[in-house]
Amino acid sequence: MNPNRYHLTRITAGRTVQHGWWGSEATARRKFSAWVGNYSTIPDTRITLADDETGETLTEWPNEA
Repeated sequence: MNPNRYHLTRITAGRTVQHGWWGSEATARRKFSAWVGNYSTIPDTRITLADDETGETLTEWPNEA
């Protein structure tokens, strides 16, 4: 298991302000939900969860339509 596979990024006003990496997708998804809860009221914030092994974006907030 790659301990840095799942990568969370928080961008505010176009600047990366926070990163987090986890080896477990379940843990990373829980952290994603917590970050959305903690930071969603900050204007111009985007939170992204990616799988660094595959390069796939797993989820992001806010969701793009």
